[in-house]
Amino acid sequence: MDSNKRTISNNYSALNDSSSSSLDNNSPAMTLGGEKIDREKCRYPHSIVWTPIPLLTWLFPFIGHMGICTTMGIIRDFAGPYFVSEDNMAFGNPTKYWQLELSRVPGMNSKDLWDRSVHDASEEYKGRMHNLCCDNCHSHVAYALNAMRYDGSNSWNMVKLCFLMLYHGKYVSVSSFLKTWLPFLILLIIVTVVVAVVKSV
Repeated sequence: MDSNKRTISNNYSALNDSSSSSLDNNSPAMTLGGEKIDREKCRYPHSIVWTPIPLLTWLFPFIGHMGICTTMGIIRDFAGPYFVSEDNMAFGNPTKYWQLELSRVPGMNSKDLWDRSVHDASEEYKGRMHNLCCDNCHSHVAYALNAMRYDGSNSWNMVKLCFLMLYHGKYVSVSSFLKTWLPFLILLIIVTVVVAVVKSV
C-alpha cells in the first residue's frame, strides 16, 4: 500500500514539474533562447535595439539610432566619431527591440561567437569616423552580424537592417510608441491644416 502511495505521489510530482516547465516556456517573461528581457533595466539579450533621433525621426519615423546587445543584454552602439558607448545609448533608452535567435548563429558555442562578434565590431568602430549616410550606427550592427555570419549571411547592411527593424521591431511600451510616432503625426496634422487653409484662401 505504501509503495502504491509513493508511486502515485511521484507521478503527481512529475506531472506538476512537467506542467510548470511548460508554463515557464510560454511565459511572457521568457524570450528566444530562454533569455529574459528586462525593460526596466534596459536589458535585451542578443537583440538589436532602436531609439528615435530628435528632428530626424520626427520627419522620417523609420530612421533612428541603432545598437546591438550582448547575450547578457548590454547595449553597444556607435554613438559618434571614434566612440562606441556601453549601456548608455545615444539619444536615450531603446523604444524598440528585435531579439534574434542564437540558434541562427553558426557553431557549437553561439553565445561566445555572438559576444565576440559584438566586441570585435565595437573595437573596429572605435577607430572609425561616424558618417550619417555611409558608415553609421546601423553599419556597426551590420558588421557584428556579418562577423558571426548570422543566419548564414555576410551581406547585412544598414538599408537591410533599417527595413527589417521596421518590420520585426517590438515597441518597449505604449509611451515608446508615442515617442516614436507622435511628433511625426503632429507635424503631419500641422502641414495638412496649413495646406487646407492656404487652399481655402
